[in-house]
Amino acid sequence: MRIFIVEDSRLARQELRTLLAAIPDADVVGEAAELAPAREAIDTLTPELLLLDVELPGATGFDLLDQLEHLPLVVFTTAYDQHALAAFERNALDYLLKPIDPERLEAALAKARARLRPPPSAQPAAALKGADDMVFLRDGERCWFVRLGDIAGFEACGNYAQAWFDGQRPLINRTLTSLEERLDPQLFFRASRSHLVNLRWVQAIQPWSNDGYRVTLRDGHQVEVSRRQAKLLREKLEL
Repeated sequence: MRIFIVEDSRLARQELRTLLAAIPDADVVGEAAELAPAREAIDTLTPELLLLDVELPGATGFDLLDQLEHLPLVVFTTAYDQHALAAFERNALDYLLKPIDPERLEAALAKARARLRPPPSAQPAAALKGADDMVFLRDGERCWFVRLGDIAGFEACGNYAQAWFDGQRPLINRTLTSLEERLDPQLFFRASRSHLVNLRWVQAIQPWSNDGYRVTLRDGHQVEVSRRQAKLLREKLEL
C-alpha cells in the first residue's frame, strides 16, 4: 500500500513513519509539510493512501484535496475533532486524532486495504458500459433514457455529476469517480478532476496553459486538460 504523509510537524511525521514501519504492507513513498510540495509530489508519485493533517501552514488539508489531480484514499490525522464532519463530507476513509493510536491506525489501513484490494467475489464484475449501452438518468421529476455514446461528457458538481447531451444538463446522483469506474475508458477520458469527456465527441485539441490542452467538443463545450492528463491523452490518441 503506497502511502504519502502530509504533516507540518517533523515529530508527527516521524511518529507516523515509526507506526507504519510495523505494518508489513505499508510503503511510505514520500512526505511533505506544506501544500505546494505535497500537491506536486502526490500528483507525481500517485500514492494509494494519503495521511493528511487538517491544519497546514497557511492552508488546510481540504485546500490540498481541492488542488490534486490524482486523488488517493484519504485518512485525516489531526489534533482537533471539530473537522470530522467536514472530513467525512469529503469522503474521508477515516479520521484519526493525535496522538495516533496504533490500533486505530491499523484499523484505518485495513479499510484502505479492503477498498484497494477487495477479496475476489463470487459474483462476476459488472461489465463496463460502452457507446451502445442505454442508460437511465433522473434529475428530480424528469427522466431520460439515453444512448451512452450520445453523451458528450460529465462535469463534477460536488457529490453529483452533470451529464451533457442533446442540450440537456441533468444532475445525477453519482460522483465523477464512480462514473469513471463504470464507463469504458476507451470512450470516456478523465480530462481533469472535474470532467469526463467522450473521446468520440472531440472536435479540436489545442495547446493550453502549463503544457496542457484545451479540448473542444462537438456540442461547443470546451474543457481544459491538465498537464498530467494531457500526456495520457496523447498516449491514448496517438498512432
